[in-house]
Amino acid sequence: TKYSKLIFRKSETVPEELHQMVQKGFLTLREHDCFFQDLVRIKGKDFLTPVSRILIGNPGCTYKYLNTRLFTVPWPTEGYDIKYCSPQIHDACKALIRLNDYLHVEAVKTLQGQNLCETKEMKDTTVIDREQSFATSRMEQGSVSKDQSSVCVPEDDSISLKKRTSYNLTLLNYMDPLQMLYLKQEPYFGMGNMAVSWHHDENLVERSTVAVYSYSCEDSSVGESNEQELKGRDPAVWHVGLKVAWDIETPGLAIPLHQGDFYLMLDDLNMTHQHCVLAGLSPRFSSTHRVADCSRGTLEYIFGQCELALQNLQTDSDSMALSLKSLEAAVVKQVEEIHNEV
Repeated sequence: TKYSKLIFRKSETVPEELHQMVQKGFLTLREHDCFFQDLVRIKGKDFLTPVSRILIGNPGCTYKYLNTRLFTVPWPTEGYDIKYCSPQIHDACKALIRLNDYLHVEAVKTLQGQNLCETKEMKDTTVIDREQSFATSRMEQGSVSKDQSSVCVPEDDSISLKKRTSYNLTLLNYMDPLQMLYLKQEPYFGMGNMAVSWHHDENLVERSTVAVYSYSCEDSSVGESNEQELKGRDPAVWHVGLKVAWDIETPGLAIPLHQGDFYLMLDDLNMTHQHCVLAGLSPRFSSTHRVADCSRGTLEYIFGQCELALQNLQTDSDSMALSLKSLEAAVVKQVEEIHNEV
């Protein structure tokens, strides 16, 4: 019950043609040196991320995490004349928008399915209650139907579903753990080497779903360990770790990720829980599809902020000298905040 909003799907559920397109796209982007470590700021200090990344998505979208703003490499989009430096990169970006569309449909179906289950459970409960006590007052019956509507209607209508599952970008990750000199150990449950520490994803539309497609380059030399004495998770295999936020009493989860598996973090799971990525032995790609909140991260928005700051500027009609209209603390503070933001 603590992890009911994490949905896991094995690779067999995904069309083989899509697997081939996407996995070829990953390898193409790596061959063209498209993955870069990001410079991020944590607790006032700057670090290079152990994972290399590239952001691909709708033209003009941006994604911000740990004080670093990334700008999308646009995937092929109708109405935009996007020029790629090679046909192979065009094909890789096209494969990722195909994956994006597939994961969007899967997320909608899953949320609708969960909603139907909730509705059925509420109806079953209501029927049982009526059988047990036919003398329920009208007021109590009203409260049951009111509870039902609060669960099933407002948030799960088609507009809300679309808003929370219409991924506008994917953050691609790549890491070869054998090239890393040092990886942090998972501190709470003894889960082993972490590629990405415990965190919430930032800069997302509220209660939006996150979908993650995983591709570890497994081969015969790096298989699952058959050692009987092995405790906990297999260190050769990549895992996603999940725990309830600010709670180390509730047991955490470590779910193995193989070629082509994907998982969905539904609704508010990203806020109520934290997740980490536990490194295996083989190189791994992942495509993490998000509904990024771009309201404060577009060129239009920044131009608007500049215009707002410039409203405090005036030109002397005689000397043409520039000066500020107001030196009030609040006005100057606002302009400086915009300056920093730009």
